[in-house]
Amino acid sequence: MRIAVAGATGRIGSQLTALARREGHDVVELSRGTGFDLLAPAGLEAALSGVEAVVDVTACPVEQAGSFFPAVARNVGAAATAAGVRRSVVLSIVGVDRAPDYDYYVAKLAQEAAYREAAPGVVVLRATQFFDFAGQMLEWSTQDGVAHIIDVPTQPVATPEVARLLLDLATGAVEGDVDLAGPQVESLVDQARRLVARTGADVRVEPSPAPASLAGGAMLPGPGALLRGGSWGDWLAAG
Repeated sequence: MRIAVAGATGRIGSQLTALARREGHDVVELSRGTGFDLLAPAGLEAALSGVEAVVDVTACPVEQAGSFFPAVARNVGAAATAAGVRRSVVLSIVGVDRAPDYDYYVAKLAQEAAYREAAPGVVVLRATQFFDFAGQMLEWSTQDGVAHIIDVPTQPVATPEVARLLLDLATGAVEGDVDLAGPQVESLVDQARRLVARTGADVRVEPSPAPASLAGGAMLPGPGALLRGGSWGDWLAAG
């Protein structure tokens, strides 16, 4: 197939692109690094000529999410429709429909809605947090030797599992919207403490309040989710 990946040079996009090419697909990379500004529609329709499926794995800073995600969805969706693309796959997050008190999730839900309005053949993959999420939270929140980590339960998933399922949705090997998670529930605060202990960093991890929806389990998958890959603990031990 000819598959376009929006956000192709990012963490998930680079894995998806490499996997698709290994399996014989022709990949069109849509990112700033390949000359595309997804916030502007110019050139997108031409780039999607002959493409059968487009996959959006774009990311942005938290403070830009409210405008970025819906705008990219409208631009890519309109270009895909005009170019005759048959399927649009959107990477979203488990719980975006259960967290009206968390602006980033509100923005991702708006992205889903914008794609459904503008794009052809939309399917949505909602995934839980990736294995490196706890490490990212440590980087973002550590100041003067203290890391304030939101006290939430998570069920993290390995990024290769995300890339694999995105490709299966793009090719039609898997049909319909799907939620994806890893096999085990973790405490984000505990994950951060275990990471600090492993590295020996001089950092004290303190729990901090989270939006009520997230503290109440909105980041956890429902009973119909696919559970794939190994556990975060095994990943940490192997690292």
